[in-house]
Amino acid sequence: QVQLVESGGGLVEAGGSLRLSCAVSGRTFSSYAMGWFRQVPGKERTFVATISWSSGDTYYADSVKGRFTISRDNAKNTVYLQMNSLSPEDTAVYYCAASDGITIATTPKEFWDYWGQGTQVTVSS
Repeated sequence: QVQLVESGGGLVEAGGSLRLSCAVSGRTFSSYAMGWFRQVPGKERTFVATISWSSGDTYYADSVKGRFTISRDNAKNTVYLQMNSLSPEDTAVYYCAASDGITIATTPKEFWDYWGQGTQVTVSS
């Protein structure tokens, strides 16, 4: 089993920055794709960014491209999401996800196997 635990969420002013962390434990494999998704109450959970655990290749949603950076620290078994230039539209619960056997361009949430509990990010005006 794979366990994912997000942290780093909180309240930030518009234009500010926040760094989310996803600690990965349990049985993991170098071929895993890792990702961040977000969800607003009453709306669907949508893709934000993904990264290949092995190669470090990344893929971003257009809405966050140039503002967010996904990265991983193999030694710490941790995936990060650095969020800059935040706006109120970024307010959501952010979820870490993992899956084996998919490409980082697999954006629909239905194809991802493991999920963290989520961490709230609130951006004020």
